[in-house]
Amino acid sequence: MPVEQLRRHDALDVGFAPVIDLESGAVVAVEARIAPGGRTDENAPPGLEDAERVSRAARGAAAHENLLPLLLPVRVSTVAYGQERLALLHRTLRELGRRPREVILMLTGNVGGVEEGRLLSGAAALREHGYLVSLGTSHVPPDLLLTIQPYLLRLDPELIAGVPGDDRRTTLVTALAELGRRLGTYMVAAGVHRTEQLAALRSHGVRLAQGPLIADEDWMPADRVQVPVAAPVEPPAPGRAEVGPRVSEFVTPARTMANDTTAELALDAFSHDPKLTSLVLLDEFERPVALLDRTRFLLAVAGPYGHALHAHRPARRLAGPPRIVPRTMPAMAALRAAGRGEEDVYDDLVVTDELGRCAGIVRVSDLIQGMDRF
Repeated sequence: MPVEQLRRHDALDVGFAPVIDLESGAVVAVEARIAPGGRTDENAPPGLEDAERVSRAARGAAAHENLLPLLLPVRVSTVAYGQERLALLHRTLRELGRRPREVILMLTGNVGGVEEGRLLSGAAALREHGYLVSLGTSHVPPDLLLTIQPYLLRLDPELIAGVPGDDRRTTLVTALAELGRRLGTYMVAAGVHRTEQLAALRSHGVRLAQGPLIADEDWMPADRVQVPVAAPVEPPAPGRAEVGPRVSEFVTPARTMANDTTAELALDAFSHDPKLTSLVLLDEFERPVALLDRTRFLLAVAGPYGHALHAHRPARRLAGPPRIVPRTMPAMAALRAAGRGEEDVYDDLVVTDELGRCAGIVRVSDLIQGMDRF
């Protein structure tokens, strides 16, 4: 069957659920899933039926030309014992033009029911492919959570149902959110069904949410999400920094490299593009961790014995911390943030999306020119 026919066929039984950012109310990812059904083939290799189901969900999502990150549930047993069956998913995503870094694989099921070593090696293999590995339940031993360091951790509806109101559950949610902040893991509150939960979750450090309040069962990726943004905070009277154009109006594409890239590779990038002002180094989750400023980097490498000292060592040694601004930040506020530096006043600002991923850069000179017109 041709790919386009497969897409239309698979789209018929795929369910979708949006994941929203509680700061902005924006949809930041779309979950696609096919509920298990029918008779199970007991003779099927481990993970085969799950891999087929996940692949069909991916095709169904592609039928709607959704460009947001795609969240796909995968059973922990498949990751632990049926890793070779996931080749079907890898192949499907290539056919659909989906890059692994745009796909969040949410590991679901009983984590305690599989061998920890097999699960860890399976999760590591998925990361090597480029996927964003996440956990679909908060019922995870703390040591396993620390080892896997998931991109997302879904907080179970039973836990979220007690927020607000249940002090013990609320305390646990707060603790998990703080742990996530330290690990670089985003918490996703599942099963949100009351408006007051949005404000409570946001105040306790949870950034993302999904559930029947946000979208009903027949929601499609092209549909709008009609839900109040989390906390009804009284905004201060807008000053000059809060009005005017947003950072997103000045964003240009960033040249990015892996966090462990060598100085020699960075030098090649600068040498082949005279207009390149910076390189952004990213972690495995596409989040900026360092910035190489062209001038300072080339001065270090071009100095006495510079190439011999630095070429085969990590470029990050010559980088500085990125000055990060959300893409929704007012341009005037970003310009003021740039002015707080000393040596790096004119370094490029790194723009991030709602999940903290690099969305581009903003040149300070462009901000100055833009605000002169404002």
